Amino acid sequence: MESPGRTLVCSVLFLDIVEYSKKSVADQIGLKQSFNRVLSKALDAVAARDRVILDTGDGAAIAFLGDPEDALFVALTIRENTELPVRMGVNLGPVRLVKDINGQANIIGDGINVAQRVMSFSEPGQLLVSRSFYEVASRLSDDYANLFTHEGSRSDKHVREHEVYSVVAEFRNRPSAEENKFSKPGQRSGSWHAIDLSLENAKSKAYDENQPAQIFDAGEHLIISGYSKLRVDEALNQLAEVGSRVISSATRVSDKWIASCEHPRAHARACKVVTIEGKQIVTGPTREAVTTKVEELVHFGATLVSEIRLTHGVWTAVCQTGER
Repeated sequence: MESPGRTLVCSVLFLDIVEYSKKSVADQIGLKQSFNRVLSKALDAVAARDRVILDTGDGAAIAFLGDPEDALFVALTIRENTELPVRMGVNLGPVRLVKDINGQANIIGDGINVAQRVMSFSEPGQLLVSRSFYEVASRLSDDYANLFTHEGSRSDKHVREHEVYSVVAEFRNRPSAEENKFSKPGQRSGSWHAIDLSLENAKSKAYDENQPAQIFDAGEHLIISGYSKLRVDEALNQLAEVGSRVISSATRVSDKWIASCEHPRAHARACKVVTIEGKQIVTGPTREAVTTKVEELVHFGATLVSEIRLTHGVWTAVCQTGER
């Protein structure tokens, strides 16, 4: 378990029992007991030191401090072993480890907030993941890449866009906890098989530690991933030169080093977008901020219909809503 007070990048699985609050107290108790049994069994293969579990009342949030694919493995296990109407979302992002009022491990930060929002976009029985999680997980192997289907962009109540991917594979032949010490699940012809990730096999995989780190756009922050701490730190330093603040320093996750920093365009968060009769009115404190926000809207299908101008001390632009 990482030391409390530290910020690191990890995968967060957020689960919610649909319409739980509308049930009677007796039904809620029964649903939660069934949910806890399924969740407990799915987590058997993940070491206790590699996870932090939060009870959210009508579901749970689990931060996985080890391999990113652990979140995917657990989510698919739950989906295939319960009839409960559960929505699920997975995100890879920065979280801060803290102690709650009872002295127990807790997590806070954008990583868990985005996981909850991604989950809110899913239907009962559906598993959605964020772009940041997809970018990392899909590169682990071709088997993992084939699991995801792009579902487009979704907007939350804060007018923040989230690009999401669904996981549509069925899960069969789940390995036992003992088997899972040396393997992870993968997909083949609609069913699952074990991908050998034993230490001996991992050592035989050739990778270049001098390869430049990869940078993934995760909305309000960037995820930096590489095979060496040196290359990840180099990328962080380059981003710092253009004004990005480090959120979490390089952390070892499986065979990679992962870090996160603020997005260079984070100032666009200061803008507000109001939709009225098919038009999106963008307002912000600077022309640069409004320009950045307009570029984001255009990327997702909108059309700029009124040039950016200063009106009563506020920079304003108007876009026409487009098809997504």
